[in-house]
Amino acid sequence: MAKPHLLESAGRNEFVSHCIELLGSAGAVRSRRMFGGHGLYVDDLFVALILSERLYLKVDTATRPDFEAAGCVPFVYAAAGKAVALGYFSAPEEAMESPPLMQPWARRALAAALRARAEKAPARKPPAKVTPPKGAARGRTAKT
Repeated sequence: MAKPHLLESAGRNEFVSHCIELLGSAGAVRSRRMFGGHGLYVDDLFVALILSERLYLKVDTATRPDFEAAGCVPFVYAAAGKAVALGYFSAPEEAMESPPLMQPWARRALAAALRARAEKAPARKPPAKVTPPKGAARGRTAKT
C-alpha cells in the first residue's frame, strides 16, 4: 500500500502521527498545535481536532446522524460555566484501527468541511479607489 502524502509538523506525538496516517487516504494531511491539542487539515480544510488523545471529526447536519448511530460523542468544552458543543464528533472506535476503516469517516468529515466553506459568504472587497492618471489636473476640465 502506498504511503499517504503527509506534511510534517514539529512537536507531534505518536497519536497525532497515527491520526494523520488514518486520514491520509482523504488527501494531504497536516497538523497544527491549537487549543491545547492539535488541529488536522486535509488539503487545507480543517477536518479534525485531537484533544486528550482522542480524534474528533467535523460533522454537520448531513453527517451527524451517521456519527450518532455509530455511538460517537460530540466534542464539548466548558466556557463561562456552560457546556459548548462544536461541530465535531469522536471517530468510531473501529475506524481508529486502520486507514481503510477510517476512510468513509474521513470522507464525511471532508464533505462537512467543504459544505461549511461553501456556506460562508465570500469576503467583500472594498470598492476600488479611482485615481486620476499622472499629470491630469484635478477638478478641471480641458479647454478646447
